[in-house]
Amino acid sequence: MNLIDKISLSAAETEEIGASLAKKIIEDPNMPKFLALYGDLGVGKTAFVRGFSSFAVPAAKVKSPTFTLVNEYKGGKMPVFHFDMYRIEDEDSLYSIGFYDYLDRGTCLVEWTENIEFALPDEYIKITISKNDATNTDSRKILAEIIKRS
Repeated sequence: MNLIDKISLSAAETEEIGASLAKKIIEDPNMPKFLALYGDLGVGKTAFVRGFSSFAVPAAKVKSPTFTLVNEYKGGKMPVFHFDMYRIEDEDSLYSIGFYDYLDRGTCLVEWTENIEFALPDEYIKITISKNDATNTDSRKILAEIIKRS
């Protein structure tokens, strides 16, 4: 089921799309609380998280968790945990950062999910952000879909 299928022409539009998904998740308690972000370096994953967090935790100062591995944003409508799995290579690494402890504490937005496919929950939202127009370097296609693994 597609939740979002949009074209973004700027970082600001990507943030707006992220905020719109946060609103949907907050309004529907049955929506998955794990968001797996896919996309190349510099495609706008952190901009999406910034937009999502602007609705969920308006006071959050979102930045990439590249070196901290996880940033926690609390004090809003729901806690948001922003992960960067770029340097994670195995399940031991996930345990060492306490990854599994976060899954039931709020909404997890995970960049570089390709590196932890083995740890994805049975139900999650897959967000794919890709460049889609060679003539406009700011243009992105953003697709969000609910994935149910059985």
